[in-house]
Amino acid sequence: MIFDFHTHTFFSDGANSPIELIRCADSYGYDCIAITDHASYSNLDEVIKGAIKDCELAGKYWDIIAIPGVELTNIPAKSIDGMARYARESGARIVVVHGESVVEPVEAGTNSAAVNSRYIDILAHPGFITVKEAKKAAENNIFLEITHRTGHCLSNGHVVKTGCMAGAKFLINSDAHSHKDLYRTGQQKMVALAAGLDIAGTDEVFKKNNIELLKKLGYR
Repeated sequence: MIFDFHTHTFFSDGANSPIELIRCADSYGYDCIAITDHASYSNLDEVIKGAIKDCELAGKYWDIIAIPGVELTNIPAKSIDGMARYARESGARIVVVHGESVVEPVEAGTNSAAVNSRYIDILAHPGFITVKEAKKAAENNIFLEITHRTGHCLSNGHVVKTGCMAGAKFLINSDAHSHKDLYRTGQQKMVALAAGLDIAGTDEVFKKNNIELLKKLGYR
C-alpha cells in the first residue's frame, strides 16, 4: 500500500496536471495521493479549486483516495496560522507547510509557527527541527515528513533522530514534481530505513500513521 501526502502539479512547479499525476499514482499501485501545490494568497484559491475538481473526478471513477490540499511555501512565518485557516475554509482537505529545509532560504520561525497551528497536518522537510518544535508537533498531531526529494532529504537523519526523541510521528512522502518522482512498491520503506527509522518505526508509519492521518482528514 502506498500513501503519499505531498505532491505537486503544473498548478505550481510540477510537470503534470492533477488528474495526470493521480492516474499515474493509481497505475503504480497507490492507495492514496494528496495534491499539495505550492501556494500563498496569490494563488491559493485557484490551486485549491483545481485540485478539488480533479480529485473528485478521480474518486468517482478510480479506486484511489485523491486529497485536494496545498503546501504553504516561503510565506512569512507569522502568516502561517491565518493562511492555513483560509486554506481550510476554501476547501483544502490537507494543509502542508514547507518547512525550514536546509537548501532553501525559508524564514526562521516557520517550523515553530507551523507546529503551533491547529490547521496544519504536515510539516514538510523541516530541516534542523528542534526537540521543542518536534514535541509541539507531537502534541498537536502534526506529522513530520521524511522524503527522498533531492536536497530536502539531506536532513532526514536529523529529523528522525530529533522526532524520535520528542515522540513525534512521521510520514514518508515523495514531494513529487513529476509522475517520475512517484514511489514504486518498496521504495518508501527504503527511504524510511535509510533515514534512520528502525523496523518498528517504519512499520508504525505504514500501518498506523498513514491511516491515522486519513481518519483525521475524514477519509476513514
